Amino acid sequence: QVRLVESGGGLVQAGGSLRLSCAASGIIFSINKWGWYRQAPGKQRDLVASITNGDDRPNYADSVNGRVTITKDDETSTVFLQINNLKPEDTAVYYCVASRYSDSGIFASWGEGTQVPVPW
Repeated sequence: QVRLVESGGGLVQAGGSLRLSCAASGIIFSINKWGWYRQAPGKQRDLVASITNGDDRPNYADSVNGRVTITKDDETSTVFLQINNLKPEDTAVYYCVASRYSDSGIFASWGEGTQVPVPW
């Protein structure tokens, strides 16, 4: 069981920056990949960025590439998402996810999300 708690969301003006945090607890040694997704009102949940455990290889969605950085601190079991030059279209609930790969499939644990409103 993995528990994820996001923080750092809040109202940000366009052009501003934000750093989201995801604190993980539980059986985290088995996690293969960490990620951030976002869901805008009325839209599906989409990947923003992910980072692979072990080699810390990041992956970014085209829509945010160049403005987003995903990092993790293994000592504190925290994953971060830095978003720069925020735009109104970045408005969404941002979710942290921890994925574990096994022969049975991929098992994902989700946080409850943190809201990021970026007004026009």
